[in-house]
Amino acid sequence: MKLELNSIRTFIGSKDFDISRAFYRDLGFEETTISDNLSVFKIGECAFYLQKAYVKDWVDNTMIFLEVPDVNKCFEHLQQLELDRKYPGTQLRPIRKDSWGAECFVIDPAGVLIHFGEFY
Repeated sequence: MKLELNSIRTFIGSKDFDISRAFYRDLGFEETTISDNLSVFKIGECAFYLQKAYVKDWVDNTMIFLEVPDVNKCFEHLQQLELDRKYPGTQLRPIRKDSWGAECFVIDPAGVLIHFGEFY
């Protein structure tokens, strides 16, 4: 038998579960609560699990790559959200170009590094 998949989802942690939940909703994800300690966040067919769990070394080394159709438009949208004003510790970093494409970065309230990238 050949392995078949319907989706792949990562689990990420949160320093303050309620703040992280609000952050990802403001980012544009739809939340479905699974339990008091776990939610799934989804845009279209892309999803991940947010846990009410924080291990500094784990969260500080967690990265998510979100492929976007246009990194310039994405960056403009992220700037308009002003997430860094609403969520202490959150950062938006500018677009960086590389041989494979371009990306900008957001650090979430817990320290998770989110890449928003466009492949050339």
